[in-house]
Amino acid sequence: MSRIQLPDDLSDFLRNHILRYLETDGAEGHMWDSSVIGGPGPVPTLLLTTQGRKSGKPRILPMIYGRTATGYAVIASKGGSPSDPAWYLNLVAHPEVDVQVADKRFKAVARTAAGDERAAIWRKMVAIYPPYEHYQEITERQIPVVVLEPVDL
Repeated sequence: MSRIQLPDDLSDFLRNHILRYLETDGAEGHMWDSSVIGGPGPVPTLLLTTQGRKSGKPRILPMIYGRTATGYAVIASKGGSPSDPAWYLNLVAHPEVDVQVADKRFKAVARTAAGDERAAIWRKMVAIYPPYEHYQEITERQIPVVVLEPVDL
C-alpha cells in the first residue's frame, strides 16, 4: 500500500494517537491508556492499514489487539453499533492488510474467525478489553472477530 491517508472523520485524539505511534515507531501509542474512555487501563494497540473498498486508498486506524496461534486478533465492535465498521468492510473486500505492532511492520491476510476459534478469541479479547462484552449486548449483530495472519515474504 502506498501513502497512508488518515480518515477525515477521525477525532483529534485518534489522529494524534496514530501520528504519535508512527513518529515514535510504536514507542508511544503501542500501549494505550483506555481509561480515558472508561476502559480498564493500558491495552496493547496495533496500527491496521486497509485498502478502501470504494476509494482504493489506504486507511489506517489503531486497534486493540491480542495474540493468536497464527497472528493477531482485533474486534470489529464499532462500540456496539448496529452496523460493521468501515475498516472491517474494507478488509472483507481486500483482505491483504498492513500491520504495525510496536516497531514491527508486516503484511498480513485478514479473515473472520468462526465457531470455536471465534469463541476462544472472543473470550481472550474480552479479558483484554471488557467493554467488548457490553458492545455485544447492545447490538443484534454478531461482532466480527478478525484474525490477522502475517504473510511470509
